[in-house]
Amino acid sequence: MSASRRVLVAGIGNVFLGDDGFGVDVLRGIDPATLPEGVRAVDYGIRGVHLAYELLEGTTDTLVMVDAVPLEGPPGTLAVLEVGADDLGADDDAAVDAHGMHPLAVLRLLRRLGGEVDRVLVVGCRPASLEEGMGLSEPVRAAVDEAVRLVGDVARAEAARTEREEPAGA
Repeated sequence: MSASRRVLVAGIGNVFLGDDGFGVDVLRGIDPATLPEGVRAVDYGIRGVHLAYELLEGTTDTLVMVDAVPLEGPPGTLAVLEVGADDLGADDDAAVDAHGMHPLAVLRLLRRLGGEVDRVLVVGCRPASLEEGMGLSEPVRAAVDEAVRLVGDVARAEAARTEREEPAGA
C-alpha cells in the first residue's frame, strides 16, 4: 500500500447560477505547485457524470468536493463536511443530467455503477443567491481566498494520512 493517499479536489458548480460557481472560483485560485504529490485539483463545473466515471477508475482514495452548500450561518460561511454512506440515502431512479448533477447525485451514480471512494469531504460555502447570473455575491466572493487556503490544508492533511490511519473524527 502507498504511504500517502491519492486525493482528488473537485471544483463543482454552475458559473451561470451566481454563487453556485463557488467551487469553480476556488479551483481557479489553487496553485497546483503548492499541492503535495498525490493531490490533483480539477474543475469539473457541471460535468458530474465525468467526475463519477473518473472516480470509477479507482485511482482516488479521498475526494474533496468544493461547492456551494446550504450551511447554517450567513452567506459566505465555510465548513468542511464528511459525507458517509448514510448521507447518500437511497438511490433514486431520476434521470441522469450530465449538466447539472449535485455532489450527492454524483456519489449515488458512482455507487450505482459499482464504484466507491474511501473518504469524501466537502468544503462548502453558504450561498447568498443561486439565481441566474454570472459572478459570485459579495459575501461568497469574500470567502474564496479563505476557502483556497482551507482546501489546500485539507488536501495536504488527507495526502499525509496513511492507509492505516483512522479518519479524523472517527
